[in-house]
Amino acid sequence: MHPFVIDAKPISIDPADAAVLVVDMQNDFGSNGGMFDRAGIDISGIQRAVGPTASVIAAARELSMPIVYLKMGYHRDLSDLGTSDAPNRIRHLQIFGVGANMTAPDGSESRILIRDTWGTEVVNGLKPQAGDVVLYKTRFSGFYETELDSVLKSAGVKHLIVTGCTTSVCVESTIRDAFFRDYRCILLTDCTSEPIAWDAPRSNHDASMSSFRYSLDGHRRPTNS
Repeated sequence: MHPFVIDAKPISIDPADAAVLVVDMQNDFGSNGGMFDRAGIDISGIQRAVGPTASVIAAARELSMPIVYLKMGYHRDLSDLGTSDAPNRIRHLQIFGVGANMTAPDGSESRILIRDTWGTEVVNGLKPQAGDVVLYKTRFSGFYETELDSVLKSAGVKHLIVTGCTTSVCVESTIRDAFFRDYRCILLTDCTSEPIAWDAPRSNHDASMSSFRYSLDGHRRPTNS
């Protein structure tokens, strides 16, 4: 296989030891009628990231690179949300209403952030294909009590091409945990989004991108050349 170039430095990566990671690009976060949208959160940035992400995935498939999807989703009884006083449980129940019943745009009965419902399906335009890896996670980091590390190591992955939402929360948490496990990560700036923007000179997305800028400034799509 020919390497592809990321024009951040530039960096040459062998597709044989790289994978594309798609973080939480699911209906509850990025689709009309999902959890964020129902809460009045602007999801336009997440939706804009779908097209560029689809292009990256398509190019990666041509190079036979693994595509790994992470999805935030809990068991129906919320047994994996945390103990009664766990910050993760309190945050998700009070802020997001995890487990609440809802009617999905397709008319199906769904529940917010519950596994195997409309809300935890991957958004249109990025649907997994046969052979892709799809893993549920219950915390911001994709490595927390999941099979992600073992899946990547079994595939001989050393480089992670990271996409998804949201930039300052699940994406950043996953990248930092990946770094602790000695993976080399490249975050594609137009393939991620953060819907939260405080009244400050820069948004959470911008702050996260700045923190990674020394090694992640700009990129070129994977190609066969």
